[in-house]
Amino acid sequence: MSRFLADAGLNIVDADQHSSAEGRFFMRMVFDAPPEAEREALHGRFASEIAEPNAMDYAFAESDERKRMAIMVSREDHCLFDLLWRWRSGELEAEIAAVISNHPDHAQTVAMLGLDYHHVPIASEAKDEGEAAILDLLAGNVDLIVLARYMQILTGDFLTKLGAPAINIHHSFLPAFIGADPYQQAHERGVKLVGATAHYVTEELDAGPIIDQDVTRVSHRDEIPDLARIGRDMERVVLARAVKAHLDDRVLVDGVRTVVF
Repeated sequence: MSRFLADAGLNIVDADQHSSAEGRFFMRMVFDAPPEAEREALHGRFASEIAEPNAMDYAFAESDERKRMAIMVSREDHCLFDLLWRWRSGELEAEIAAVISNHPDHAQTVAMLGLDYHHVPIASEAKDEGEAAILDLLAGNVDLIVLARYMQILTGDFLTKLGAPAINIHHSFLPAFIGADPYQQAHERGVKLVGATAHYVTEELDAGPIIDQDVTRVSHRDEIPDLARIGRDMERVVLARAVKAHLDDRVLVDGVRTVVF
């Protein structure tokens, strides 16, 4: 890789690599962009000289091209508002194509930022219709979907037709405390850690490749509202880190796992 770029007169700006116990080699390399007129030829030479002889899975990404991102949310607003703040401050370098919700609650706040807000109700007896309406808005139009506490289960058919990865966030009690009132269950069991997990969405519920996780200590002094507040803080931070890592092309998926540089 280094020799190939050196021969092309391109300077390496940053490089990371990792070898797994299974014998797979992962690399993320940032290098000076070649002149636009030379890029197609460079990509072709890379495929024939480097990628194909080494049976390499690879992709080129332009660091100055912002990905188009859509946010899906239900009633809880903490992750949505945190993402919008980070986007507005320039921390998340993306273009927000739309905010979609199965409730109208956040329409005014989103509109104040000049973003499109789409209220798409999801009825249990007509879930296919709701998903079809969302696909009409998003399919082929976005590079990433972020589920910022979107409390609907996406079907496998929806994920296939979407044609873009999706990132979800949830508390890290799963699978210990499933269902409603997880913080009440956690309080009853006297948990000592509260955390959050951000992962790619797959057809299997909450089982996609994990991108980021974090935990913080709690004690017997923390009541149920305290645990919920601490949990919301963790969800905000972990989701933002996962989204930023994806936008920066720092996540490589390895089966059911990820390598995050």
